[in-house]
Amino acid sequence: MLVVAALGGNALLRRGEPADAETQRKNVKVAVDALAALASHHRLVVTHGNGPQVGLLALQAEAYRDVEPYPLDLLGAETEGMIGYLLEQSLRSRLPDTQTATLLTQVIVDPQDPAFARPSKPIGPMYDKATADRLARERHWTVAPDGDGWRRVVACPEPQRIVELSTIRTLVDAGVLVVCVGGGGIPVTVDERGALHGVEAVIDKDRSAELLARELGADALLLLTDVPCVERGHGTSLAHPIREVSTRELDPQDFAGGSMRPKIEAACRFATETGKLAAIGALADASAILAGRAGTRVVSETRLRP
Repeated sequence: MLVVAALGGNALLRRGEPADAETQRKNVKVAVDALAALASHHRLVVTHGNGPQVGLLALQAEAYRDVEPYPLDLLGAETEGMIGYLLEQSLRSRLPDTQTATLLTQVIVDPQDPAFARPSKPIGPMYDKATADRLARERHWTVAPDGDGWRRVVACPEPQRIVELSTIRTLVDAGVLVVCVGGGGIPVTVDERGALHGVEAVIDKDRSAELLARELGADALLLLTDVPCVERGHGTSLAHPIREVSTRELDPQDFAGGSMRPKIEAACRFATETGKLAAIGALADASAILAGRAGTRVVSETRLRP
């Protein structure tokens, strides 16, 4: 079975943890224990988030004023390489007989995507309103309130095509465990001559993971996070877990836009488009989720178990 496992940001940094390298190394080892259990029985492709790491690089850039801050496509490439390195090193130690490779991955977006007219993804440090307004003028940013302060917001366009897809497929067919499409991939556009250009945007990692799984013909898509399953009525006294559900019965709009909704949208799209399994749950339960003993399984109507 070919499985695409998409790791949430908790794979490297859990809520409230310091963003130092040693913390991320320790968390990667925990993540790799779960991935190794999958890889021992299935072909595996791994994707991951990069939100905290991009945010940290943006903070560090603000502290060094001798150069202009790097654009988001370069920050995405930096974090994709760093996280891939940590994962690959730990995977090679844990699975010495398995060939592993990290691939920097570009993902094409449409420059006419409506998301560019409505930037909504917060990124980088928090500012007071006066500073945010000044930076918006100087750097041509869009800023928006976020909690007690203001932050830059950028577009989150729909992923259209994975540039390195054929390379990923070649590696998978050769039995290589591939780490790719990190942070949703490096966002790029294509000009009339076919040249690629990085853009100031962030691609949702769950959407890109779904596209990757569908294009590879994966048998299952696992969206792994820090909660054991999807709950209806989450955060209320009426909360109850969803163990298996058909795409017809699951409405992404019933869930929070900044957390569970993108995962449910990705799971529903994959199950609908392919008729195969998508599942959401805790990283540590990855093997149990695939076996149907944990997490939330999202299936097409014809696959719903009696």
